[in-house]
Amino acid sequence: MVILHAPGGVAGGDDLTVDIRVGPSAQALLTTPAATKWYKADGLEARQLNRMSVEAGGILEFLPQETILFDQAMARMEINVELAEGAVFAGWEITCFGRRASGESFSEGRLRQATRVRRGARLLWDERLAFEAGDRIMRSAIGLGGRHVSGVMIVAGVAPPPDLLEACRQLSPVDGSCGITALPDILVARYLGGSAEHAKSYFESLRGVMRPWYASLRARRPRIWDT
Repeated sequence: MVILHAPGGVAGGDDLTVDIRVGPSAQALLTTPAATKWYKADGLEARQLNRMSVEAGGILEFLPQETILFDQAMARMEINVELAEGAVFAGWEITCFGRRASGESFSEGRLRQATRVRRGARLLWDERLAFEAGDRIMRSAIGLGGRHVSGVMIVAGVAPPPDLLEACRQLSPVDGSCGITALPDILVARYLGGSAEHAKSYFESLRGVMRPWYASLRARRPRIWDT
C-alpha cells in the first residue's frame, strides 16, 4: 500500500492523521512514493500522526522514504503502534535536516518526534526527540555530531535470536555510523551520517536479513521505489 498526500508536502499549520489497522494474521507493507517534505512554516507548527494497530498474528511493515525538513520548518511527528499478542511491527524513519543538495542547512525551526509501541497495557518502546535548529545537541558528539541525516529502524513484537542479531551487527552503511540494540521483544538499529540513500540502503540490508525471521518471507523492494 502506498500512502499519498496530494499536495506533495506538509506546510505550516497542516494537521495530518493516518489510521492503519491490520486484521488477524494479515500482512501489510506501507510506503511512500517519494520523500516527505516539511516546508518553511512561517511560524506555524505542522503535525502528522500515524496511528497503527495490528491484530493477533498480523504483520505490519512501515517503510516510508526519507523525511526532509526544510529550513524554518516546525514539525511534530508521532507514530503510535498497538500490537496484539503474536503481532509484529517493522518500520523505519529517516530524517534529513535541511536540503544539503541545494546548499540549505537547518538553521531555523524545530522538530518534535515521538515513537511509541505498546502490546496491551505494556509499553515496548517509547522514544522522543526534540531538536531546535542551532541547538548544541545538533553539533555535540552525544547528539547529531554535525551530521544531518538520522535514521531509526525497529522490529517489535518478537525477541531476536542471537545468531540473527550477530548477522545484523556484521552489516554497516557505506558512510556514517550505526548501532544495534536488542531488548525484550524489540530490535533497534540506528544510522547517523550524511546520506538518506545510504541510510535506506543500510536499513534495506538489515531487512534482507530479518524479514525471513519476522515474516517468513524474502525481502523485496517495493516496486514504487524504482519508478
